[in-house]
Amino acid sequence: MSSNRFPILLPVAAMLGAILSLCLGSTVAKQLFPIIEPSGTTALRVGFSAIVLCIVWRPWRYGWPQRADWPRIVLYGSVLGLMNWMFYQAIRTIPFGLAVAIELIGPLGVAFLSSQRLSNVVWVLVAAGGLALLLPLASVPQAGQLDPGGMMWAFSAAICWGLYIVIGKGAQHLPSGQLLPLGLGVATLLIAPIGWAAAGTKLFTPNVLAIGLLVGIVSSAIPYTLEFFAIKRLPKYAFGTLAAIEPAVAAMVGWVTLGETLTGRQIVAVALVMAASVGAVLTSRNQIEAAAPQ
Repeated sequence: MSSNRFPILLPVAAMLGAILSLCLGSTVAKQLFPIIEPSGTTALRVGFSAIVLCIVWRPWRYGWPQRADWPRIVLYGSVLGLMNWMFYQAIRTIPFGLAVAIELIGPLGVAFLSSQRLSNVVWVLVAAGGLALLLPLASVPQAGQLDPGGMMWAFSAAICWGLYIVIGKGAQHLPSGQLLPLGLGVATLLIAPIGWAAAGTKLFTPNVLAIGLLVGIVSSAIPYTLEFFAIKRLPKYAFGTLAAIEPAVAAMVGWVTLGETLTGRQIVAVALVMAASVGAVLTSRNQIEAAAPQ
């Protein structure tokens, strides 16, 4: 395999790893909800991930950011923290699969608005069709009674995810080893007071801290590092379309870890999302190589 293929393979592999890590981390995070609420869980998640990434990346090696970069860093961290907090609030009262599908409206919206060729729009629409099949509304008898607050939290998380992609793309001149730890530090400062108000001293019990550390590593430190690597090398529409694979990965993780089986409708949905992701990669190869840093 020639080396000129690596610009397309590496960011795609990074995105797949990030999605898998996020799905596994969510199954761990929900164990903390009955103890410290979603707000406390979010605080531990962003706090521990900030600490871990500071140790691993040592952001001080890059010097102090320019004054003009700080508003972007603060905005990036704020959106990151709010996105996590809103999503955890959503899955507290509505089905996890529904919340994931609604949240993906954010990256799919960015993908659609960023597309410049008909083929790109087609793949986004294929992914959207797959997501529509994954929505459980038609199979939930009480669909009309879904918690409105939970739905609004999920839509708010979707907006934050779309902004996260756009802001991350705009901050690609900053080293990932600097932006990620500093951004998560900002997210911690924003969410920690909310988590403390919700959970109090229960945040600091040994078992909670141990699970929180695991959540921080698997749900944030690993996937955000991989996502930032990918977002700097993929066009926004390709990143957004690849992000649409998360419901498919979540379904497979549920089958492997929880023994959940897929219905025929879900298998078709997974196939459509996978096809859209592969199509986005194949049709964006030239753009990916042009976006790769020298």
